[in-house]
Amino acid sequence: MSVRVRFAPSPTGYLHVGGLRTALYNYLFAKNQNGKFILRIEDTDRTRLVENSTQGLIEILNWAGIKYDEGPVVGGEYGPYVQSERLDIYNNHIKILINSGHAYYAFDTPEEIEQMRKMLQAKGLNPKYDRRTMKNQLTLSEDEVQRRVSSGEPYVVRLLVPDDHKIIFTDIIRGEVIVDSSEIDDQVLLKSDGYPTYHLANVVDDYSMKITHVIRGEEWLPSTPKHILLYQALGWELPKFAHLPLLLNKDRTKLSKRQGDVAVEDYRKKGYFKEAIVNFVALLGWNPSSDREIYDIQELIDSFKLEKVNKGGAVFDIEKLNWMNFQYLMKKDTKELAIQFKTILIDKGYPEFSNDYLEKVIKTHRERVTFLHQILDFCPYMFQKPEKFDKEYFEKYWKDYSLEILKELQIKYSKMDDFVHDNLHKVTLETASEKGLKLKDIIHPLRLVITGRSAGAGMFETMEILGKNECLTRIQHFIESYEKNKLVF
Repeated sequence: MSVRVRFAPSPTGYLHVGGLRTALYNYLFAKNQNGKFILRIEDTDRTRLVENSTQGLIEILNWAGIKYDEGPVVGGEYGPYVQSERLDIYNNHIKILINSGHAYYAFDTPEEIEQMRKMLQAKGLNPKYDRRTMKNQLTLSEDEVQRRVSSGEPYVVRLLVPDDHKIIFTDIIRGEVIVDSSEIDDQVLLKSDGYPTYHLANVVDDYSMKITHVIRGEEWLPSTPKHILLYQALGWELPKFAHLPLLLNKDRTKLSKRQGDVAVEDYRKKGYFKEAIVNFVALLGWNPSSDREIYDIQELIDSFKLEKVNKGGAVFDIEKLNWMNFQYLMKKDTKELAIQFKTILIDKGYPEFSNDYLEKVIKTHRERVTFLHQILDFCPYMFQKPEKFDKEYFEKYWKDYSLEILKELQIKYSKMDDFVHDNLHKVTLETASEKGLKLKDIIHPLRLVITGRSAGAGMFETMEILGKNECLTRIQHFIESYEKNKLVF
């Protein structure tokens, strides 16, 4: 049988980075095995739905390059499977389970259940549902049950967990798991609002969609015995299970919003490259080898093995993610980066610059930042002339002779036919030598005049990119402001 896996999020808001890892591991495994990756939206808990969450989930998956392979055709494209559109299927299986004696109607109120649990706790017993003392199909006559159902009285349907039964299964990551049925509650399968719970819908869908491998987070491990009981009750063959390790903060607590961002969308907005995010998330609990950490998506697909996923929790190290983003910034084609950077500038209200100009700026400055958008913060003078000047830098390097030399350089630069790094270096060095100065005695004031700042890329590289006319305009602006005592610091 060919491999079929699914990612089945609930549309309750943003996509957690842990959810992205689950989707990614399913995707990598499917592609490695020439199988199918399916997206299923589990929206049966109507109290937790967040409007437009499904659209947001799909958008993030598409952004990350995680494309699903099948689903209902909507507008000529595959849509995800949506559980709220499959209620008849679940209801049919509820009837099968009730008729076969593997499930039953229960009419208890929430208050009655709470009281029951408190009584059991007071006796030091497991506060699971006590079917023998509550109002349900097992303690009421068949006629009474039918009367209550027919009259519209609220009810739920519960799984009848067998007594003295051991549930045994092998998890691909964790090995053999054994659970005694005494530890399992008679789980609700159908809620009073008519919607199935996660447990029923999950099992029915996985079987009907021919899912061969259930790859999900460790938090679902306690639910697996309940699901296995449902498979057995319905006479179905089990899929293979693999439960992924938790994502942890650096202090090894469970990853949460209290210690940083957990939504993929937040990292996207901050300017992380999708390739960096995918590469980083892929290595949270698994690594193809020990000799490197940068992999493209095809390398991840080719190397992925579920058996190699770690059992222990994986630490979400933001410093490592930042390092990885820098690696992608350095290796990405500048033509692609220029297109992205142009959008950033336009969004910030800057005029449009040519792609060629932006490529030069990126090549010169990317090794000094972690994110593409930080280039704008690092060297705003590449996109507008400085309006303010670094006062401390001015007081340290501006000398009595600086204005005279600046005017002399202005004349020499204006006569240059080829305004490039080597020629600028030669002319400036000659001027320094003629005045008995070192090159740095001129470079520092010149940097202040051209950029307004104390640090940046190489001065002559910067001037070459800005161009002759722009540099001469800035020199003239500074001279006039200085002479009129109108410099702004």
